[in-house]
Amino acid sequence: MTPAELSSTVLHAVRRAVDAGELDVTVPARAVVAPPGPGGCGDYATNIALQLARPAGQPPYRVAEVLRPYLVGVDGVADVVLTGPGFLNISLGGAAPAALVEEILSAGTRYGHADAPDAPDAPDAPDAPDVPDGSVVRLHCPHDLRAVVVADAVARVLRCQGALVRVTAEGFDREWTAALGVRVDGVGPAPASPPVTVRPVPAPADPLPLGRDAARWALLHPAAHDRPRIGDEHLAQREGNPLFRVRYAHARSRALTRNAADLGFAAEPGPVPDAPQELLAALGDHPRVLAAAAAHRAPDRIARHLVAVADAALPFLPTVLPRGGEKPSAAHRARLALAEAAGTVLAGGLTLLGIDAPDHL
Repeated sequence: MTPAELSSTVLHAVRRAVDAGELDVTVPARAVVAPPGPGGCGDYATNIALQLARPAGQPPYRVAEVLRPYLVGVDGVADVVLTGPGFLNISLGGAAPAALVEEILSAGTRYGHADAPDAPDAPDAPDAPDVPDGSVVRLHCPHDLRAVVVADAVARVLRCQGALVRVTAEGFDREWTAALGVRVDGVGPAPASPPVTVRPVPAPADPLPLGRDAARWALLHPAAHDRPRIGDEHLAQREGNPLFRVRYAHARSRALTRNAADLGFAAEPGPVPDAPQELLAALGDHPRVLAAAAAHRAPDRIARHLVAVADAALPFLPTVLPRGGEKPSAAHRARLALAEAAGTVLAGGLTLLGIDAPDHL
């Protein structure tokens, strides 16, 4: 069950409870599902009971108790646990990883984009950018390299969520396009219509000597209010460098595909009983992260999410291929598909940040 399907399942549970007379509410248009927060459990959690408590005239925990039986018996749902004031924590059955992996591989690097096939409904809920109605988002930044790079990344993320974007800057150096791949649509004062001002803390040193990929990461990985570090640590090919870990995890996933082809088998989504739950949760959360990054004009959220995906994937990747005299089996094909899905998410996220995702590293 994918996040989009689970969201629909939650809404169907609400509708059944309403039809049975156990809840007197208007069924909402969307239900948000996301990885459980602190104190939660399972694969996903939803705050739908908290959302419905006031219109239902009942405490959130009671609303959750009403909804739980309508979720427990659904195919693909293994268990539902109530925590906190009324969160529904949902554990999925063994087929869940296969459905998620199939969804990611079908969409490719556009997984999580608003215009991608079968784009999940959940990202449209709390964090969706307020722009898919055809209006133009106007981003304006000062004559500052970090501001221009951040605005360029914000524009890429907004466009992936269906927005039309125009970027202007008070000043722009042409070498920035050649060195970092950034562009603006106009140079001069802020436009007459109120723009969204992009003004992160400036970099303390010139990042151009780092090269395009490391420089963009150095400027985008910290939150806008944090001062970026500009140093050779972003070029280090070692575990302590987050950019290296992200790109290495992507390259390793691509290498596994090549190695599997040499062994005569290819990826095929299927059950992975011992799949790392941290990895599955991070992959399933990718659409929400993209929507939140667009809504809050914060590409740093994507950078940190990619680090989480890479850190969850790296321990799993060495388990994918057959060992010794093992012959490739359905389990190996399913593991390879999960590894490819992780690589796909990493490649898509790096692309949105304007950073290359090499197949060899």
